[in-house]
Amino acid sequence: MTAPDTFIHPFLSDIQGLQKNWGWLLALGIISIILGILALGSSAFFTIASMIFFGWILLIMGILELVYSFWQRHWGGFFLHLLNGILAGVAGVILIGNPAASALILTLMLAMFFMVAGLFRIIAALYMRFPTWGWRLFNGIISLLLGILLWAQWPWSGLWAIGMFIGVELIFSGWASVMLALVARRLPPRTA
Repeated sequence: MTAPDTFIHPFLSDIQGLQKNWGWLLALGIISIILGILALGSSAFFTIASMIFFGWILLIMGILELVYSFWQRHWGGFFLHLLNGILAGVAGVILIGNPAASALILTLMLAMFFMVAGLFRIIAALYMRFPTWGWRLFNGIISLLLGILLWAQWPWSGLWAIGMFIGVELIFSGWASVMLALVARRLPPRTA
C-alpha cells in the first residue's frame, strides 16, 4: 500500500459510516435548525440559559480542579491548580447567581473583541495586500460593524446578543449537517 492510500483510507471508512448512518446526521441537523430558530425567537431566554449552563460548567470544573490540586498536593503545580480551581468556581457561582449581569459583561467584551479584531483585519488587509485581501477586508469591516452595533445598543444588546449568536450558530451548523447527510445518502456504495 502506498502512503497516499494509507492517508485516505481512514477518510473512506468515515464516508462508509456516514453512508450507513446518514439518517441520524440528518435528524441531528434538523433538530439543530429547530433549536436555532427557537433561540432566535427567544434570544433573551437562550442568553440567560447559556450563562447558567456555562456557570455550571465552570463550577464543576473548579471543583474538579480543587480536588485534583489536593490529590496531587506534593506536585509543584499545587498552588496553580488550587488558584485556577478557586477562580473557576467563583466565576461559575457568579454566572449562576446573576446570569443577566454576566451576559451584559460578556456582551460588552464581545463588542470590544469584534471591534479590535475588525480593525486589525482591516489594517492587515490594506497594508499587506496579499491574495484575496479583499475578503479579509470585508471580514474586518463586518467584524467592526458587528462590534459597533453591539456596543451602541449596550446594555440592551446584552439581553439578546448571545442567544442570537447561539441561534445563528445552531442554524448554520444544522444546515451543514443536513447537507452532508444528503450528500452521504446519494454516494454510491463503495466496494471492497
